[in-house]
Amino acid sequence: MKIEQYISQLLYRHQCVTVPGFGAFLTEIQSAHLHENTNSFYPPKKVISFNSHLKNNDGLLANHIALVEKTDYDTSVASIESEVIIWNSILQVNQKFTLKNVGELFLNAEKNLVFTPSEHTNYLKESFGLNSFVSPAIKRDTFQEITESDFIKKEVPVLLIKEKKNIASTPSNHDERKNLSYVKYAAIFVLALATGGSIGFKLYQDRLAQQTLLVETAVQKQVQNKIQEATFLIENPIPAVTLTVKEEKLSYHIMAGAFRNEENAAKTFSELLAAGFKARRIPPNRHGLFPVLYGSYSTYSEAKQAINEIHAVNPDAWLLVKQL
Repeated sequence: MKIEQYISQLLYRHQCVTVPGFGAFLTEIQSAHLHENTNSFYPPKKVISFNSHLKNNDGLLANHIALVEKTDYDTSVASIESEVIIWNSILQVNQKFTLKNVGELFLNAEKNLVFTPSEHTNYLKESFGLNSFVSPAIKRDTFQEITESDFIKKEVPVLLIKEKKNIASTPSNHDERKNLSYVKYAAIFVLALATGGSIGFKLYQDRLAQQTLLVETAVQKQVQNKIQEATFLIENPIPAVTLTVKEEKLSYHIMAGAFRNEENAAKTFSELLAAGFKARRIPPNRHGLFPVLYGSYSTYSEAKQAINEIHAVNPDAWLLVKQL
């Protein structure tokens, strides 16, 4: 039986898919991101990782196989165990093997199991149909600002040159001197006009700014007077709004033990509380056992850090992934 197809199906709907006796495939949502060097945009996705220490059977994979294959639970568990034996044999011979649409597993130089996820499948259902794309960089044109002084410097000499060309075409010396005087006065007039226009425009701007400031000051004074004189009376107050805070889901639990005797469970629970743990007791399981938890956590990283510390005291503690 090729169970990788069932692992792939469960990764769309669950955060953790455990293969009993082998390890667990975990998912974490990665936000959409931009690769600045290539101008590439990538949609949100589920990033898959692998933890070889999570080997306890949580029943998820076996129940799914039994439902799809229309067989019983024990047969599904036996099929998983056979497949795990085959995987370990392949690792010992080839040092690596590939799970279709999941990723590649291989042994490094220290004989530790290393996992490389597949990049071809996005297990985030909300990103269905979204592909990565490349957007060319935006090119922006630059414009040079021309000031009023630049305009005067550029325009006035042109007028003078045009007038000088007209002088050269006159036939008479008397007319030439006469036209030269006209050109001189015209040039003086143009310069005076440009200079006077610039000064006048500046005076106009200053005057306009002064008038605007006076108007704004008067308006602000009137507003302040109205605020001081006003009294506020709310005849029909808005009813109070009740906010409901969404309870944080704690899906990762560190199991201290499951006891047939409820008194032993209560005793262990009290000892954990006295030791400073946020211990919990949950309802008896289907086997009639009374479970006791070291604590519950909302993220896998928090639970992983806590169980590493707990293993120093209790190596038999294990992680339960379930919404209680």
